[in-house]
Formats: sequence, C-alpha cells, structure tokens
Amino acid sequence: MKTRKKLPTGIQTFEKLIKGDNIYVDKTEYLVRLIDDGSTYFLARPRRFGKSLTTSTFAAIFSGEKDLFKGLYAEEFLNRPDFEPSPVIHLDMSKVITSRGMDGIDESIKMLTKDAAKKLEIELQDTRLCGILLNELIVKAKDKYKSKVVVLIDEYDKPYTDFINDLEMADKVRNILRDYYIQIKANDEHIKFSFLTGISKFARLGVFSTLNSPLDISMIPEYAEICGYTEAEIIKYFPDYLEETAEEMEISVEELMERIRYHYDGFTFDSKAKTRLYCPYSTLSFFENREFFNYWIDTGRSKFIADYMKDKHLTVEQFRNLPVSKDFATPPGDMDTAPPEGFFLQSGYLTLRPGIGGNFLLDYPNTEVLNSMSELLTKNILGDSDAERFKNNVYRQIIESNTDGFMRTLNVLLANIPYDDYNRAAQRQVEDNNYPFTAGEWLYRSSILSFLHGTGIKVEGEPHNNKGKADLVMKYQDCVWIVELKVAYKTEEIQKKLEEAKNQIITNQYAKPYPHAICLAIVIDDEKRQIVKCEQIN
Repeated sequence: MKTRKKLPTGIQTFEKLIKGDNIYVDKTEYLVRLIDDGSTYFLARPRRFGKSLTTSTFAAIFSGEKDLFKGLYAEEFLNRPDFEPSPVIHLDMSKVITSRGMDGIDESIKMLTKDAAKKLEIELQDTRLCGILLNELIVKAKDKYKSKVVVLIDEYDKPYTDFINDLEMADKVRNILRDYYIQIKANDEHIKFSFLTGISKFARLGVFSTLNSPLDISMIPEYAEICGYTEAEIIKYFPDYLEETAEEMEISVEELMERIRYHYDGFTFDSKAKTRLYCPYSTLSFFENREFFNYWIDTGRSKFIADYMKDKHLTVEQFRNLPVSKDFATPPGDMDTAPPEGFFLQSGYLTLRPGIGGNFLLDYPNTEVLNSMSELLTKNILGDSDAERFKNNVYRQIIESNTDGFMRTLNVLLANIPYDDYNRAAQRQVEDNNYPFTAGEWLYRSSILSFLHGTGIKVEGEPHNNKGKADLVMKYQDCVWIVELKVAYKTEEIQKKLEEAKNQIITNQYAKPYPHAICLAIVIDDEKRQIVKCEQIN
C-alpha cells in the first residue's frame, strides 16, 4: 500500500490535523479574504460540515502559528511584514451542558469562559453572571497583550437548539445567551475580529440583535465552498483513497466517483443554488470504512429530529421538490414561528435547487439524507426493533420474489400509520402542490416510499417514460420491481381498481426499460387502510 497522508475523520482542531500528518483540504484562501475584507462575520452550516475546523484554523492564523501553514494559501498572509499575532478568545458552545437545567447551562458557560482565560494566562474574578466574566476577559486580554482581541464562537446556537421541542426552555436559554453575547457589542473597541458559527440562523432574532450586525456569509456565493468538499477537491486531495477503494470494489475510479456522488453530494449554500458540496464527515467515513452507509445522521441528534417530525405530523415526501420563494433562504424566523421546511433547511436536512423564475425548490441534498430521514419516520411508526426487522424482511422478499410477503410487510406499515394525524398534512400537500390525486392516495404513496427509502433500497416515485409514470420502481441488487398502486374509496369496486392498475402497467409499458422486472398491481381499501389485492403481471 502506498504511503499517504491519513484521513482526518472526526478531527476538529487544525493543529492536531496538521501535526498528525492528515489530509487538509486547503480552505485558508477564504479565511484570509475574510480577514482582509472585514471584521465581524457569521456562518451557518449543518453538523459535521467543518465549522469547528474553520474556527480552529482562524485561531491558529491569528495566534501566528506559522509552522502549521507551510505550503498553504495562508502562509503568505502570516509572512506579511505588518502581521502581528493577536490574543484569541475561542469559545466552543457545543460543550455547554444542557441536561442539568438552567443552572447547569449557566455554570457551563462560566467554565468555558474561565478556560479561555487560562489559555491566555488571565485570572478572572468570581461572579454570578457569565456575561460579566466575558466582558472582563475581553478587557483584560486587550490590556495584557496591548492588542485588540479576536473572538471566535463556535456553535453559538447549540444550547438554544437543544430545546427545539421545548420552546419554554429555549426562550430561557436565549435570554442567557443574549446577556452573554451582548458583551461582544459592548466591547467593540477592544475587538479586532469576530467570527461566529452555528447550525441555524433562528437565534438571530433574539441573540444577534445584541451584536454589531455581523456580515452573514452563509449564502454568499463567494464563500459557498468555505466548508465542505467540492468534487474537484475530492479528486485532488484523495487520489490514493479513490484508487484503493475502486480496486477493492472492483470498479473504475469514475464509477466509484459516480456512486459517491449519488450518496453524498448535493449540499448547496449559495443564493444562486449552483454550488454542490459533499459533507466532509460522510466522505471521510466512507473512505475509512469503504462502505456506503448513512454516516452523517448517525452522528447524533437523530432522536431530536425524529421527535420534531412526530410532533408536527410530518412526512418525508412532502419536502421533495417543494417550491419556495427566492427570499426563502433568508432568516425564516425563530423556532416557534419557522415553518418545518425552514427548520430543515437551516439544519441541513433540506437544500436549495434552482427553480423557475429565479425562485427555488427544496429537496433532500442526497441519498444519504433522504434515506436517513425516511428511516427516522419508519422508526417513529414501527419502533426501532420492528423497523430493523421489517427492513431485513423486505430485502429477503425482493431477492426471493416473494410478493405475498412483501404485501404483508406493507400492510403492517399501513396498520401502524396514525392516519388521522397525518391526513390533514397530506391534504395540504395535495392542495399546495396541485397533485392529481386525493390526500389519501398521496399519504399511502408517500408512506410506502418513505419506508422503502428508509430500508436503503433504491426506489423512485413516479419515474417518467415516454407513455407515463409508474408509482414505484424499486431496485435492489439485480432485482427490479415495478408497482402501480390504486386506492378504492367507499363504493368503488376492488377488482375494477385492480384491472385499472394492471392495464396501466401493460398499456404504458412500464417494464420496457427493465425486461426482467416484476410488475405488481396493488389495491388499497381506504376504509380498511390495507392492501386487499396484489397481483403479479408476467
């Protein structure tokens, strides 16, 4: 095996990454540009997208750690004749403990502030107010080092967004953060540069009003690539890993890149919705394990998202290609007022796509996120253990061409859907998107689609051919299943609906692109909410 740099999976400290001989995708050009052009910035990005590494890199630059930047774009900046190191106050708010109530949160913030003071060899007085501590730290750091201070705050909103499902607590936390962050505005004369990151912009309405209006670079095209990997960067920085993984999988590098693109590409962070990025954590985890898996959502907070979806009766399919206005990417309001699509966009579960007339569409960034969200919804309906069991059942049924077993599995799913809870949301989706079918039919289709996505099976909903579109096309290993679904309401005849489904498959030649596909006509009885007819067409 060739000697090559290591994968920096999970490493969020720039010094540790460089000294550990890990691959660093050089993003320092963007950082130098920010330093040269302004002094106060905010960046929103989803979890595991490199925000902490970016903040740590800023800290190393301002601290003047020249040896770490040899061969990188920032090396020239550090060698400028007028460059001088600055005292850095680096606060990682993701370390705030939120499981011990308000007292625990307050104490955690105090400890973070005191730890930052220790690194600068500054002693702070005891006080009951964490905001006073930060004020004291900024003033003393400026006086001690005879230089204006750099303030870097990572995950500024983490203590707040931990309570997305408890708005009363969220409001209390926001008050603490407001009193804390207001010290940055109060000490503007002592601060040379400030940079804040977070997952969302929600807290802006309550917290950012206390700051000196930082420039929000989250959707500015010039900074779209500041975090995350472009495809060109993966090819440039990871050639050895691409070659070794392709060889192990017995495919070409081009084919491997196509598969990686399908699973992990697609995040967009610019106001024109053009730049596409890979999540660094998922990409690195894939090279580490050489297995396609849903790495990103598996890193935490999945229950938090599952509870949010359950509380608001959300389905997965309602956010596919959802039209939104061109100003939708601007701050969508606070947690208690933001629509679910706004929350999911800010959190990285949805991303922007170009729409019509300068507007946007919302969709899931890639297969990894779509499948992960679908799996969360399925676990909400079936429970963790049953969801896993039914997933394995579906694999076996498709491989064994067991259509009866497949129908029974889907019936268990349908029997567990809280239909009345979700039907109102389904009705709204049909009306808002002008779907040519009823809310009930949309809900059945979307629930089955979500379940199949959650199993990891490749499934398309209503893929077009030259004569029409089947409801579902499923692909697993070498097997292809085509499903046409009909819903019988009240007085409608079950057999007549079955014949409609069969004739549609035959007349529109849905199986023509797939000569060995299994074609299924399925009828759901709306009153029973069960599949009552399932017939295979040869």
